[in-house]
Amino acid sequence: MTPRFRLPRLAGTVLAALVLALVARAWLPLPAAADAPPPAGTERAVFAGGCFWGMELVFGSLRGVVRATPGFSGGSAATAHYEIVSTGTTHHAESVEVIYDPKVISYDQLLQVYFRVAHDPTELNRQGPDEGTQYRSTVFYATPAQENAAKAAIAQLTQQHAFGAPIVTTLEPLRAFYPAEAYHLHYALRHPDDPYIVINDLPKLAHLKQAYPQLVKPQQAALAH
Repeated sequence: MTPRFRLPRLAGTVLAALVLALVARAWLPLPAAADAPPPAGTERAVFAGGCFWGMELVFGSLRGVVRATPGFSGGSAATAHYEIVSTGTTHHAESVEVIYDPKVISYDQLLQVYFRVAHDPTELNRQGPDEGTQYRSTVFYATPAQENAAKAAIAQLTQQHAFGAPIVTTLEPLRAFYPAEAYHLHYALRHPDDPYIVINDLPKLAHLKQAYPQLVKPQQAALAH
């Protein structure tokens, strides 16, 4: 049984995370630009689960992921702006669009990382220090196959008693994805010494490497040691 991910305690964690931050600043390359055309043969997945900085960091670290883009899903184009979404009144959720090569990584594997590493699927309308419906746990499915896969993953994890509380993740059809403002893109990689990133997101990268080492890109694997 894989234990549920918890935000780390400050004692014994911040120092290690700061070391990771220095390494990240030194040599982690930034991924492809969000507006670059996706390569032929790639597919798209959209997930929400708390602040999109950490979600982008986790999914962007996976082999087979061409890019991960922070943005908004669930609401209208008119309200897809960070300051408006932050009011919690738009039905948008901070989300990440994952463009991936299904020959390298499957949607089922993305779901496993989503539920077990990227966020806590038992927290309702919040993640760690962030509260509001814009931080809800939601799989935005683009196809019936994605919807069925997400339902199956939730059923399996529930049957396995993988978490200490019920999974509250919702499933919503993907109607649109709106990229966030440019300053959010690659935020964790550009600001690895930001206290928020150090406490909330870099430990997820270490957890990813520990739980799924075979899925981590080489440069992120070195960072997560």
